[in-house]
Amino acid sequence: MRKYATEFIGTLFLVLTVGTTGIAAGVGVIPPLAIGSVLMVMIYAGGHISGAHYNPAVTIAVFLRGRCAAVDVLPYWIAQLAGAAAAAATVLFFKPAAAVTFTPVVSPAFAAEFFFTFALAYVILNVATSKDTAGNSYFGLAIGFTVLAGAFAVGDVSGGAFNPAVAVGAMIMGMLPWSKLWLYLAAELIGGAAAAMVFNALNPGDR
Repeated sequence: MRKYATEFIGTLFLVLTVGTTGIAAGVGVIPPLAIGSVLMVMIYAGGHISGAHYNPAVTIAVFLRGRCAAVDVLPYWIAQLAGAAAAAATVLFFKPAAAVTFTPVVSPAFAAEFFFTFALAYVILNVATSKDTAGNSYFGLAIGFTVLAGAFAVGDVSGGAFNPAVAVGAMIMGMLPWSKLWLYLAAELIGGAAAAMVFNALNPGDR
């Protein structure tokens, strides 16, 4: 239960920050900086308990890499989505005015979400699960900066979710359209799975 509570809390603060500062498609540098920073600190806070996934795509990547038990996958997803929903409800309480909805163009948005979810999961597998980097103190910084870089790079293409829980939370808040849910779920989950396959191929002795 400690692991699931940690996933709930970390995802809650991640999505809360997205909702209160704006998705990465927003104007200015504050949203990407805030989102990358809160992810970094929540990873340091919860990494020793749950692995600090805060992202269903990361959970599937870590599962396929062999570092997350099958029995934990669904409870992690439930905790992450519940955290996202709780964060969205909190933001709607803070900001009752309707949000501006970012509507992505399907093909470039799918590619953007795939590539940077792949990058995020690939970095996580290398800095937080590899035996070659075990015990490092920079894992949270590397992961947070991956989201920061992705948000700056393609935030205006896809909204820069890179995370199904963030995408669902943003849709509850009216920041992304529900009609594009399939796009975010497919691109991000495929990206996470692809990162695991690449990691396993490049690290055959690390199981």
